[in-house]
Amino acid sequence: MDAIVLAGGFATRMWPITRRRPKMLLPVGETTVIDRILQQLEDDDRIDTVYLSTNEAFAETFREHLADRGYDKTKLSVEDTVDEDEKFGVVGALSQLVDREDVDDDLFVIAGDNLIGFDLGEFLDEFEVNGTPTLAAYDVGSREKAKSYGLVELDGNRVVDFQEKPDEPNSTMVSIACYAFPSDSVRFDEYLEGDNNPDEPGWYIDWLQSNEPVHAFTFDDVWFDIGSADSYLDTVEWKLDSGSMIDPDATVENCEIGETVHVMAGATVRDSTLERTLVFPDATVENCNVDETILDTGIEVEDLRISQSLISDISVMDD
Repeated sequence: MDAIVLAGGFATRMWPITRRRPKMLLPVGETTVIDRILQQLEDDDRIDTVYLSTNEAFAETFREHLADRGYDKTKLSVEDTVDEDEKFGVVGALSQLVDREDVDDDLFVIAGDNLIGFDLGEFLDEFEVNGTPTLAAYDVGSREKAKSYGLVELDGNRVVDFQEKPDEPNSTMVSIACYAFPSDSVRFDEYLEGDNNPDEPGWYIDWLQSNEPVHAFTFDDVWFDIGSADSYLDTVEWKLDSGSMIDPDATVENCEIGETVHVMAGATVRDSTLERTLVFPDATVENCNVDETILDTGIEVEDLRISQSLISDISVMDD
């Protein structure tokens, strides 16, 4: 079985923090979201090759990251895009990767910005039992939230209806970006040849379940879809268990450190109050009150009150 980890998005809602770095490599505690995924796939004997799918703009960043981590199974697969306007859509990118890498095995697909509480091995166990296309489904508990996802209607664990981002959802059970397909169900080219929507994988699932049986793996563990600064901070809050994390190589002096605070290596924070804030490496914070904010690598702030902000110096990141 092969796996594809989707990491080709440009995360424009989180700019400027993600203007020059993929959001999948944003730190969550001592690791990153994508490394949680890659390590689990590395450890599962059923997975032969992991294709990390990204764009040309982030290819070198991921190439360096993979070399640093030393994964044995993970291979970078680069689509021919450098900005948001050139994106093929998720299904389009999957189709191109399958053709480009000559994938002909059963296939596991997951979004690289998903933090999922359950072990991916449990999902693959369910897929093996079903022997059919299988998706992970989660109750978001709110019909307003459900409008942003693919709505799943189940009979037992069989998917009997699927609606992508419905205006009036009739339930709160949604599909997350975690799927497994038998090799015969990897039909992306056939789907696209029918002039179907290439953008969201939910449209492909909707089409697929009308052609063959599709089952769901439902779970109650945590799930974070990191698409905004708020959801990223929520993810960090869960990881830190509402506590704080100060890297041993950071300097923190005469400060009040509240909950969900991560001060990273090389950062300096003095005479400041921090709450629900991330201070990236080599940033400097002097005499500030900071809340609900991400301060990027190398940034310097002094004598400010900062709230609900993303602060980055793109020129520093480009050097």
